[in-house]
Amino acid sequence: ISLTAFQQKLAEKLTILNDRGIGMLTRIYNIKKACGDPKAKPSYLIDKNLESAVKFIVRKFPAIETRNNNQQLAQLQKEKSEILKNLALYYFTFPHSVDLSCSELDCMWYIRYIDLFLFSVLVGFILCHAALSSDAAALSLWKLALQSSSCLCLFRDEVFHIHKSAEDLFVNIRGYNKRVNDIRECKESALGSMHRERRKFLRSALKELATVLADQPGLLGPKALFVFMALSFARDEIIWLLRHADNIQKKSTDDFIDKHIAELIFYMEELRAHVRKYGPVMQRYYVQYLSGFDAVVLNELVQNLSVCPEDESIIMSSFVNTMTSLSVKQVEDGEVFDFRGLRLDWFRLQAYTSVSKASLGLADHRELGKMMNTIIFHTKMVDSLVEMLVETSDPLRTHEEHNRFLFPPPAGIRPAHSPSVCSCQTSYPPISNLICLSLCNMFLDEMAKQARNLITDICTEQCTLSDQLLPKHCAKTISQAVNKKSKKQTGKKGEPEREKPGVESMRKNRLLVTNLDKLHTALSELCFSINYVPNMMVWEHTFTPREYLTSHLEIRFTKSIVGMTMYNQATQEIAKPSELLTSVRAYMTVLQSIENYVQIDITRVFNNVLLQQTQHLDSHGEPTITSLYTNWYLETLLRQVSNGHIAYFPAMKAFVNLPTENELTFNAEEYSDISEMRSLSELLGPYGMKFLSESLMWHISSQVAELKKLVVDNVEVLTQMRTSFDKPDHMAALFKRLTSVDSVLKRMTIIGVILSFRSLAQEALRDVLSCHIPFLVSSVEDFKDHIPRETDMKVAMNVYELSSAAGLPCEIDPALVVALSSQKSGSPEEEYKIACLLMVFVAVSMPTLASNVMSQYSPAIEGHCNNIHCLAKAINQIAAALFTIHKGSIEDRLKEFLALASSSLLKIGQETDKSTTRNRESVYLLLDMIVQESPFLTMDLLESCFPYVLLRNAYHAVYKQSVSSSA
Repeated sequence: ISLTAFQQKLAEKLTILNDRGIGMLTRIYNIKKACGDPKAKPSYLIDKNLESAVKFIVRKFPAIETRNNNQQLAQLQKEKSEILKNLALYYFTFPHSVDLSCSELDCMWYIRYIDLFLFSVLVGFILCHAALSSDAAALSLWKLALQSSSCLCLFRDEVFHIHKSAEDLFVNIRGYNKRVNDIRECKESALGSMHRERRKFLRSALKELATVLADQPGLLGPKALFVFMALSFARDEIIWLLRHADNIQKKSTDDFIDKHIAELIFYMEELRAHVRKYGPVMQRYYVQYLSGFDAVVLNELVQNLSVCPEDESIIMSSFVNTMTSLSVKQVEDGEVFDFRGLRLDWFRLQAYTSVSKASLGLADHRELGKMMNTIIFHTKMVDSLVEMLVETSDPLRTHEEHNRFLFPPPAGIRPAHSPSVCSCQTSYPPISNLICLSLCNMFLDEMAKQARNLITDICTEQCTLSDQLLPKHCAKTISQAVNKKSKKQTGKKGEPEREKPGVESMRKNRLLVTNLDKLHTALSELCFSINYVPNMMVWEHTFTPREYLTSHLEIRFTKSIVGMTMYNQATQEIAKPSELLTSVRAYMTVLQSIENYVQIDITRVFNNVLLQQTQHLDSHGEPTITSLYTNWYLETLLRQVSNGHIAYFPAMKAFVNLPTENELTFNAEEYSDISEMRSLSELLGPYGMKFLSESLMWHISSQVAELKKLVVDNVEVLTQMRTSFDKPDHMAALFKRLTSVDSVLKRMTIIGVILSFRSLAQEALRDVLSCHIPFLVSSVEDFKDHIPRETDMKVAMNVYELSSAAGLPCEIDPALVVALSSQKSGSPEEEYKIACLLMVFVAVSMPTLASNVMSQYSPAIEGHCNNIHCLAKAINQIAAALFTIHKGSIEDRLKEFLALASSSLLKIGQETDKSTTRNRESVYLLLDMIVQESPFLTMDLLESCFPYVLLRNAYHAVYKQSVSSSA
């Protein structure tokens, strides 16, 4: 008994079978991939014990006799249950495939299913090749299809090489030489160039379409079909390129490598974004279209049908009623539309009207078919926009080797669009999620690296331009101006004139494009892509493209700052702080401009990087500019001061090179004057300057430790001298018994030099902080200046520590106190005694300075060339720190020191030996410097110990000597 079209349920069957067919293909594909991978292949297929059984089955398949072949299958029988359990999924896939094939063949008796046009043409004419010789139109169509593609996609990455298969078939058929030549001719045709031009056209077309829709989103309604056509065309071209780039052996690869593919993907994503954003606009349009036009036209077509059976009439009436009931209010209320039933009814109607002997033949009513297809499209615009986007522009498959297509050259086009590229990984379950995540991570990382490299190049250019504005480059210009004014001829004839800064900004015309312009253009396009979406979801993981760029900028900024110091450990060369600060500011200006391209918090980058640079090591354990400059100033500049090659000039507040036989490779003044120290404070900040101070104090503590050893060696003599300062003859005899007098003075001078350098650094820090945080600095200064004298020392030290961190000078240096406190080893009484005797040792040793030729005072520099003027700072601060630690009276101990020192210096006034008194007046001035430097001593106290007339005469003598020597 034959079934009617209604009973056969063709529409329902084909709907189910189509979905099931995709699932079966996926299962077969997964089995093929697993068995082709040695790591994923089932262990039973590679087990040595089962190798003979597997070979026997393969040889006899499918007719396998198991009764008489127990020997070959014996091992197989032992593991039968485990094999059945583990390979059940593999086994049931094949019977299910057979069932599916039979079911589809059963349905094909009633309705023909038409696959993709291109695939049908190529495969169909291979099977029915006789038509190629008899029908010219068929031959022309077949050639056109052959010229369009070299391989067809069967499933995912499984392809069918159509030219090779057709040629292998026809070459064995007599009389088909001409067909073979046609195949070879089509194979060698310029299909690559044709598709390249097609992609070029699509790029411009999609760009224009996206621009128009962005300006007039209301056009998405009437032009929706063109949007989805454009998306599908672009999708097909990209898949064609990727498929042929992987599977075709090419003599020339230029046609299969498209550096502009990223732009096409980007415009696809732009269109997709417009559709998603303005979906309600499209819904309103098509709801009105369905109810106001489609329903009316369909009703007229149904009314004009000459014959309309009851079942067909019921279906078409339901179409009209469903569309008529639609209203815009449903869209405004956010109602969810579902037209799947209507579309399935149309599928049923096609099945009913396509069978033989149908009362209503669809072929006889073409207008009805066209109208219904239009209505189906309109319904999808209302309830299936997302599905339409997936159908027409499903995210592309990309693998690691395809990323080369997605990054444009620096001259660049609109960017490698990360969202569509990375989200595509979720569309292919066979690729493990770890691989997808790693590919997505790699892609975003590569984008961030390219942006970082462009930013670095721009920063390099800007640093070069900023360097041209440094004062050191104006010397030649000033020299030329002076010579021109004096009409002196300098330089060779024809010598090119040096370009002045700013010439690069002068343009003769708009067509002149500099390298900086190209870098900015490429950067803006790449950043547009990074900034396109804030987050992406891949396999339940969230990726933030901007964070990739931020992390790369932090790493590169850190390396650039350290690199710009140009520190050379071998030659001990380093960039001047002012030059480094200029470069860093230029670098930061460029980084700040990145906020105009992409929404990242560049302030966070600055805080993370610059704060790390104020520490000894950064987060990666690498040296920072703080450690580099600290080491250079300690090991290079201050070491040369100790060696007598550099002197501290108080008048200039800088260290200056002294004329020596071996010239230094650097000019100390260019690294230690006020502007350089302020630049250093800007770079290192309070934390970095604190580390510098702590390093300086560590060196001072090591010198104090050595001084204490010298005191211990002379403790008996110093004890007697401390109580015999009013006995000149006895003091002279005791002084001769002292050892290492010069060493004591030299070490104290070194301490004074280090403290003088620290005072320069502290003063520079105070100036910098006063500019940045003036109100806070003034509050700290006011707090320090109003500490009551009776305040507990611990509380006072806390205030001093706060003040010192702000660069303010303190009566007692807290950093020095901390450094010297770590040296306490013996009993407190013994330590206190050694501290007192150290001051005695320094006081009684000062007269020996008068015999040194380099001890002459220079009014021009307000100091001595051998840096003994630094003794004033060393004596005051060492005394304050030591007697704070040992809880002694700082003022009393300094009074004792002043009495011993003045008594010792007065004795050299009675000396007749000129060699021992040649710079007596210059040494006298040290007493005045000590008192002026000390917050605990007064001039009245000095005058009670040392006549002021001697100081006045000493100043007069050194100034007179200075004038005579300069003349």
